[in-house]
Amino acid sequence: MQHWARRLEQEIDGVMRIFGGVQQLREIYKDNRNLFEVQENEPQKLVEKVAGDIESLLDRKVQALKRLADAAENFQKAHRWQDNIKEEDILYYDAKADAELDDPESEDVERGSKASTLRLDFVEDSNFKNKVNYSYTAVQIPTDIYKGSTVILNELNWTEALENVFMENRRQDPTLLWQVFGSATGVTRYYPATPWRAPKKIDLYDVRRRPWYIQGASSPKDMVIIVDVSGSVSGLTLKLMKTSVCEMLDTLSDDDYVNVASFNEKAQPVSCFTHLVQANVRNKKVFKEAVQGMVAKGTTGYKAGFEYAFDQLQNSNITRANCNKMIMMFTDGGEDRVQDVFEKYNWPNRTVRVFTFSVGQHNYDVTPLQWMACANKGYYFEIPSIGAIRINTQEYLDVLGRPMVLAGKEAKQVQWTNVYEDALGLGLVVTGTLPVFNLTQDGPGEKKNQLILGVMGIDVALNDIKRLTPNYTLGANGYVFAIDLNGYVLLHPNLKPQTTNFREPVTLDFLDAELEDENKEEIRRSMIDGNKGHKQIKTLVKSLDERYVDEVMRNYTWVPIRSTNYSLGLVLPPYSTFYLQANLSDQILQVKYFEFLLPSSFESEGHVFIAPREYCKDLNASDNNTEFLKNFIELMEKVTPDSKQCNNFLLHNLILDTGITQQLVERVWRDQDLNTYSLLAVFAATDGGITRVFPNKAAEDWTENPEPFNASFYRRSLDNHGYVFKPPHQDALLRPLELENDTVGILVSTAVELSLGGRTLRPAVVGVKLDLEAWAEKFKVLASNRTHQDQPQKCGPSSHCEMDCEVNNEDLLCVLIDDGGFLVLSNQNHQWDQVGRFFSEVDANLMLALYNNSFYTRKESYDYQAACAPQPPGNLGAAPRGVFVPTIADFLNLAWWTSAAAWSLFQQLLYGLIYHSWFQADPAEAEGNPEARESSCVMKQTQYYFGSVNASYNAIIDCGNCSRLFHAQRLTNTNLLFVVAEKPLCSQCETGRLLQKETHCPADGPEQCELVQRPRYRRGPHICFDYNATEDTSDCGRGASFPPSLGVLVSLQLLLLLGLPPRPQPQVHAHASRRI
Repeated sequence: MQHWARRLEQEIDGVMRIFGGVQQLREIYKDNRNLFEVQENEPQKLVEKVAGDIESLLDRKVQALKRLADAAENFQKAHRWQDNIKEEDILYYDAKADAELDDPESEDVERGSKASTLRLDFVEDSNFKNKVNYSYTAVQIPTDIYKGSTVILNELNWTEALENVFMENRRQDPTLLWQVFGSATGVTRYYPATPWRAPKKIDLYDVRRRPWYIQGASSPKDMVIIVDVSGSVSGLTLKLMKTSVCEMLDTLSDDDYVNVASFNEKAQPVSCFTHLVQANVRNKKVFKEAVQGMVAKGTTGYKAGFEYAFDQLQNSNITRANCNKMIMMFTDGGEDRVQDVFEKYNWPNRTVRVFTFSVGQHNYDVTPLQWMACANKGYYFEIPSIGAIRINTQEYLDVLGRPMVLAGKEAKQVQWTNVYEDALGLGLVVTGTLPVFNLTQDGPGEKKNQLILGVMGIDVALNDIKRLTPNYTLGANGYVFAIDLNGYVLLHPNLKPQTTNFREPVTLDFLDAELEDENKEEIRRSMIDGNKGHKQIKTLVKSLDERYVDEVMRNYTWVPIRSTNYSLGLVLPPYSTFYLQANLSDQILQVKYFEFLLPSSFESEGHVFIAPREYCKDLNASDNNTEFLKNFIELMEKVTPDSKQCNNFLLHNLILDTGITQQLVERVWRDQDLNTYSLLAVFAATDGGITRVFPNKAAEDWTENPEPFNASFYRRSLDNHGYVFKPPHQDALLRPLELENDTVGILVSTAVELSLGGRTLRPAVVGVKLDLEAWAEKFKVLASNRTHQDQPQKCGPSSHCEMDCEVNNEDLLCVLIDDGGFLVLSNQNHQWDQVGRFFSEVDANLMLALYNNSFYTRKESYDYQAACAPQPPGNLGAAPRGVFVPTIADFLNLAWWTSAAAWSLFQQLLYGLIYHSWFQADPAEAEGNPEARESSCVMKQTQYYFGSVNASYNAIIDCGNCSRLFHAQRLTNTNLLFVVAEKPLCSQCETGRLLQKETHCPADGPEQCELVQRPRYRRGPHICFDYNATEDTSDCGRGASFPPSLGVLVSLQLLLLLGLPPRPQPQVHAHASRRI
């Protein structure tokens, strides 16, 4: 077998030396040494420069934010409240007006909005990816808020003055994107104006629930939610509580910590989490699913619930927010005030705020609930129906904002958010936020107002930050990344969410963006701590197609981005320390090389694919490379490579590599007969963006990415020494017809390493494409006992010769498998159409033996950005939510119409009939996400790579009477394993099958209950405002909802009697103190 292995190695090496042209290409580079310079990437200087550029970019946004926040506070302070303000008094652009006019069933169309809504013209703006109007702001008001309320009209009145500040900001910084004021009343005013993106179903957008608003409106929170599940809580009330808890969880961000417990006589956590856990997307999902399993039984025991909650908050042995501490209790009512518990745990300092929620329709005395909240610096809310849930589960933020408002200028600090999906179509953004405070006083000598008016925000698109990073000088495997205090990536080449949930931030941890190891944990911790550093590590990296894992060396360098919570890192392979910079000052040579890009030269020089890079501003992009090349050539006929509108570095390098690869054709490829060695094509790809495939006709079957930096073969060749085989990727069987047409080939590539003046770099990759069928026959001959033209001799039991892979193919299985465990070649004709499949799918028994004998090892990881088809809903918590149904006697009782029950019915009809799918719809679907048919999920990935065994190795697969002998040996200077094995005599050895295919994790990845026991290192924001001695806690809740209007109730009665679906008459729920 070792003899066969040597023959295989020699054949591969011979073909690559003749056709690959590695040595010749080195000589070509040296011959053209005067046409380029070797530049050095200095990691520390690079990363500091990029960090400085990002800091400058964000600082310009900070200055604009401060101007806006100061102006908003002054405008509101100067504003005179108008009790009698009318809709027709206010002129503004309602961002949802166009959509409502297009919808004949719209509430505003039917009843005729009295507000003077502007009709605007818009122009397309590529920066916003939207149509905009720079002369006006737009206003968005949540669906469940009545636009004509006095509070909203006054808000619209004073915020109109922000329009001029928005425009002045844009004049000073034309690169500004969305400037937004999110009001605590729910009104959003943003600039420039653009129509609201109308969802397919229900518009659930409320600025107060956006990640950026939540982060800007209060300091981090430690929250314990306790839910009364005593026997009196049943039916609709229990459903309201479950929904309320889920909505409450949506008000938390990754800076917050939470736990949820249910209680009756005893308290217990609803999930597997036994302590406070980070309120990230996956933990909140666990809570939401667990809450649906709550069952009502037993008697109410407030003491058990509160003692459990205080114990949770006093646990100092866990990671937590260590800022605002609060208990949120949901109950249907009770008489016990548990004063002894508060005296023991919370008084006199009252460091824990208590918020109480009376849920459902009942006649219990709510005084104890009000007292609990008022005695512990909290607030009391009522949730009689579905319609009250959203507003009353988010208004606690007003209370938490009090210390921030009272702190004044000290609290006016800009915070930068996690990455999230912009609601208006910018894609992934981060937002700078600044709270806006109410500076008014209720009267002479009165205490300072402690209400937060809202949050000012300015978006920065991730693409704008990416433009500040080096694009192509770092090579195919070098990159820049950035993380925040949670360890989540802001920039990373692997940040590619397949779906984005409109309501949640995009949170990909650095250790999930890459393959985790101890070195990266240390780097991540140092970056979070705001340190700078450098470290060279050996680590594992996934290939672009996620089929392979390579062990590589990487240099990590990192620095903090000053004035932000971000840290920037740079990753460079050692071979990317230097790079080429073309210097084509000779215009005659430019023209000569450029001509080799013209399709007219392809027949003699081979087909050229050019990387679809942004060479010039006016270059039209196209996914079709032929069309992109055409656009490029047309532009180059109008401008020169030295034009100011073009990237001279990219253009010069592209043209230089065009000439250099053409010289390879001239010196090596053109005079060789590819058919002699059964080659379908030869090729070269370069850092400059050229992929040249010879002969021209081979380009028809070329399926690799025209951007070398995004081609798996290119990046793997740079990271591996020797020849890298890449069989065709297939999940299904190839048809024999495709083999007969010679369209299936195996890529073999290797990097070209240059050494120039002691500086080493790898500017290109060359290779060949093997004809699969012809090389399968050649493989059998090379792994046989015959030499050259000898006729094969079959060895029987009485012969004095050894069995081989050619004549004994009925008895012997001979295969070449690559380092990922994929079949490359086989001596079995029936396996030729399985080339490219994971070998366990071909011979599970043999692949398992190779793994068990350490020829292969595996790396398991999780893809948290995958998209999956929606799962069919389960029975748990999926039943339609019921509504309160009055009896006939109720309809006939006039007194009933003026009771809270009537208003509750109206709200439930509003949300239950008009928005019947609200609580059942997936959030993405409800928001009108075009990708609603797919949802975010977690996929488990498994990659295999060569283990520790390098030498030839013999082993027996012990299957009793069916044992198999096999031999395995690595082929030198390749990524291949040569395996010869006896064919299985029976199937009793099928003990297990290794899986490589990506699989869906129904539990959303590794067990969350285990993960929270070893939380990853993080730091919260540097500032915390949870206490102020001057805080006035007397405003702590009310015992009644807004009274319904008689007109609404009469209309409702008529609609019900006529059997018609009612139209909603939304209302604003606001504290009495919200009058501003």
